Amino acid sequence: ADNAAKGLRLRRQFGRGGTEIGVARATELKNREKLAPSTIRRMVSYFARHEVDKRGRNYGNEANPSAGYIAWLLWGGDEGRAWALDLKRKIGNAPDI
Repeated sequence: ADNAAKGLRLRRQFGRGGTEIGVARATELKNREKLAPSTIRRMVSYFARHEVDKRGRNYGNEANPSAGYIAWLLWGGDEGRAWALDLKRKIGNAPDI
């Protein structure tokens, strides 16, 4: 939740990073909304696809953050990735209710 809030703040401040889907996800995470199993699986998929963003210029630079860094935070950052992976192991292919 904290990383999502930080990502939203940085996106407003620098005018870059993430898509509207990322902003929606960040808002859900920041508000600690209950997420559907399919959303958890999408989070895991996002992190797997975007791990490469960590090698980009200015990743983690708070004064001039890369768009990839901001997007990563919108999805929950490293803590969000660990949380989603753990939850996915527990829910497996559970359907949305």
